[in-house]
Amino acid sequence: MRQCLALLLLVFALPAAAQIYKYTDASGNTAYSNQPPNGTKAETVELPPLNSVETVVPAAPPPLPATQNQNQNQNQQSAAAYQVLSLKDLPQDEALRANNGSFTVGVAIEPRLQPAHLLQLIVDGAPYGQPTNIPRLQVMELERGEHSFSVQVLENQRSIQQSETVNLTVQRVHVGRP
Repeated sequence: MRQCLALLLLVFALPAAAQIYKYTDASGNTAYSNQPPNGTKAETVELPPLNSVETVVPAAPPPLPATQNQNQNQNQQSAAAYQVLSLKDLPQDEALRANNGSFTVGVAIEPRLQPAHLLQLIVDGAPYGQPTNIPRLQVMELERGEHSFSVQVLENQRSIQQSETVNLTVQRVHVGRP
């Protein structure tokens, strides 16, 4: 098996015009080389011709008329749209209790987030935190009270889709003086 592997490596590593020699080394093992060994009988290995495939470059499609080009761009944008984009892991019909104002918001997204896209949390109508490709968004030390949340999908720092807005009351423990 090791001998076959060595032969295959030599076949693929050497240029098509190179010669391969087969011989028996001092330990009695069959060996292969691109140079005949000194003082050892070697036989030439005949290799089959290598396969080759010609590269064919397809012709560029003719330019589309302006209206057809716009329709194609709109179709590409709608094809990139996500069928599911929503916030999850937030309470329904009740307040969110976060004693220090910190909590995590999940994002439901289908199909999976494309490599060129990022998620941006929107809190009270403004971007919150840094865009990320992870569907778990961290909120830190948010003040208590009523807040609105949504998530945007960004492509090149431009919003291409946004979830529905979720309104939520954040409750924090108020520590008073004794």
